[in-house]
Amino acid sequence: MMKVPHPIPYQGSKRLLAPLILEYFPRHQVKLIEPFAGAAAVSLAAAHSNRISRVLLNDLNAPLMELWKFIIDRPDRIEWAYRQLWQKQLGREKDYYGVVREKFNVTHKPHFLLYLLARCVKASIRYNSQGGFNQSPDNRRKGMNPDTMKWHVDGASQLLRGITTVSAVDYRECLKHAEEGDLVYMDPPYQGVCRSRDPRYMKGLEFEKFTATLGELNERNISYILSYDGKTGDKSYGKKMPADLNLVQLEIEVGRSSQATLLGRDHTTYESIYLSPALTERIGNPARTQLTVAPKQFSLLAQNGL
Repeated sequence: MMKVPHPIPYQGSKRLLAPLILEYFPRHQVKLIEPFAGAAAVSLAAAHSNRISRVLLNDLNAPLMELWKFIIDRPDRIEWAYRQLWQKQLGREKDYYGVVREKFNVTHKPHFLLYLLARCVKASIRYNSQGGFNQSPDNRRKGMNPDTMKWHVDGASQLLRGITTVSAVDYRECLKHAEEGDLVYMDPPYQGVCRSRDPRYMKGLEFEKFTATLGELNERNISYILSYDGKTGDKSYGKKMPADLNLVQLEIEVGRSSQATLLGRDHTTYESIYLSPALTERIGNPARTQLTVAPKQFSLLAQNGL
């Protein structure tokens, strides 16, 4: 089976979990809505597996969504611009990163963002209180080779062109477009739903408003899958979903925590996904609620900086 392209290196991407998440899609093709699209790993996997007829990609990060528009509709432009930046950095990678970061914070042009994502520490976006990109470079590497980037951009464009609508609005505005036959996949930030502001995101997400929105989706009989909380050892991340939402929780073992191992501990990391009542009515209750994604040392939560 061909590898799924992922042109946007993004910390916390659900690339490794995507095949498992697809198991809980309805059997027929659906319109997929991602209100917190980020790297769009689930949409790419779903398109690659021919599970969707249409997709709405949304994220409040407008420069990120402008990048997605270029990847989907003008891949040659973004590939060329990335190649120019990558080649110009050679021999002065550290200083050149700072130049590009400054240009991005002034112009918000998508090719600058792609370069920063390919070069920054842990592929992790960080913003200051003024909304400026302030993550440091990983000076051990030059970023994805332009030829490799071209493969990923071309592949993503082929998968999503002609079936994708891109927007950059509040998630609640995005969800107004959901209908009963659609499927919504949500991957909001763990800590962002627990406090008013997180440096990984331009704007925080309030837990109470978010759970109220889930209740409204239930009332509208909207099918959705939610990636939300998790735990490593006896430490949990993110508030638990309210019981009155009647969600089915699936706990996924994603491996031993590499961070805990470095500290001499033997902790296993779990991540949760939740299925809405409307979705379980469509596909039936899952036979298993304990799942394993990979028998190797890996921590999605550690990747998220938690």
